[in-house]
Amino acid sequence: MSSETAAPTSVSTHILDTSVGRPAEGVALTLAVRSGGGAWTAHGAGTTDADGRCKDLPALPEGTTHVRIEFQTEAYFISNQHHVSHQQAEEQQDAPALRDSGAFFPEVAITFAVKPGEHYHVPLLLNPFGYSVYRGS
Repeated sequence: MSSETAAPTSVSTHILDTSVGRPAEGVALTLAVRSGGGAWTAHGAGTTDADGRCKDLPALPEGTTHVRIEFQTEAYFISNQHHVSHQQAEEQQDAPALRDSGAFFPEVAITFAVKPGEHYHVPLLLNPFGYSVYRGS
């Protein structure tokens, strides 16, 4: 298949706030790319919608071998503090309180390898004290 007819390499993501069982709306994220062991280059940015999805990430440049998505989770948790209050966190045995920042993980950076012509869906399952990611479909 020639490069003119090859499908573009693309990335999509969505975030579910597992502490409330709902999509995480309003999470800012950035997309960076690199080729081989080269330097990271900013490539796109967006914010999750009401369904927790960021639908407008650009196709990846030819030659991209690695992608990094950085999710700005602190602002999301600060703006949604009613989901898990400080009192609730303090009542949980051994759970750290989120006194100042509103998030134990103020940002989440996910780096993954890509191959030309494939689509990569990378969901983030998020809560105030942890997160999980996987390659979705």
